[in-house]
Amino acid sequence: MDDYRDHPVRQYVLTSGRAHPSRNTIRPETLLVVDPDAPRPIAPTSQQKALLELCGGMLSLAEAAAHLRLPVSLVVVIASDLVDTGHLQIRAAPRYTPPPVELLEKVLDGLRKL
Repeated sequence: MDDYRDHPVRQYVLTSGRAHPSRNTIRPETLLVVDPDAPRPIAPTSQQKALLELCGGMLSLAEAAAHLRLPVSLVVVIASDLVDTGHLQIRAAPRYTPPPVELLEKVLDGLRKL
């Protein structure tokens, strides 16, 4: 039982009982970054403050949740609130472009020669 750690505050309390974001749909791979021109929130919660500190550089929502040790669903609500107030900005993840087939074949040929 030593591995069990209970949080003194239930997670739904951290979002005022909300399980869904107000209007922004943020996926786990969404990149978040602090808006450098926005003033800091007047009375941020400790989770909002920690999320803003983490997102000083660009960070995905899933990475932020892992650093905060909170469920992704909870961090979606917290991040959404900060996006709604203009403190966080959403960046689209760059599209993955696979390398040309010819390059992959050359790499495979080289590996086979090893």
